[in-house]
Amino acid sequence: MAKTPAQRASKHGTTATPPSSPVVNTSTRRTPQKAQGNANLILIAGSVASLFLFAYFHLMTLNQMTALADGLAMPQSFVFGFDVAHVQALRAAMDADALGQLNYVGKTAGTLFALIFAVTALTLIAANVAKKPLRWALWALPLAFAAISLWANAAVDSMLGAGTLDAGAVSLTSGLVTASWMLLLASLLAIGAALFLGRKKKSAPAEG
Repeated sequence: MAKTPAQRASKHGTTATPPSSPVVNTSTRRTPQKAQGNANLILIAGSVASLFLFAYFHLMTLNQMTALADGLAMPQSFVFGFDVAHVQALRAAMDADALGQLNYVGKTAGTLFALIFAVTALTLIAANVAKKPLRWALWALPLAFAAISLWANAAVDSMLGAGTLDAGAVSLTSGLVTASWMLLLASLLAIGAALFLGRKKKSAPAEG
């Protein structure tokens, strides 16, 4: 028969008695510092990816596309919108291959930039803003940017590929592109506000 812990202890000493509680490896325990470090790594990765995709889409690819359109700028490059005359000239200058390339970069780099930037902004705001009403107010800006940016890219493809150019479609697309740029700027300001609030919250105990 198996001996009880007391019998084993009387025969072999206390070394034969297993510990009453499991040994915890404190080196693997999740601490607030480790959690904050993981969150910081995610934010750094998201920020780098957003910056890279913005540069790739807006500063490099869309500029290179002008070589396929007689030097005319792509609609997504206009911060303050564009008119029917520019779209007419663009449609006349771009062939099916050029339109296909613009469609492709909009669905890949354009979509990835909008989504990754929005997720990064949401995470950063959540990590630095404690008050729920203010957090939701700041969240609304990157969420709106992502939605409007994706809509704008789809509207550009539809406008340039339509059989007949519609002035109403041009106005809508121009407004969406301008709104996406304004919401991007507003989202950056929201990120700045969140970082300021987070820094203020961390320094508050030291001041007290």
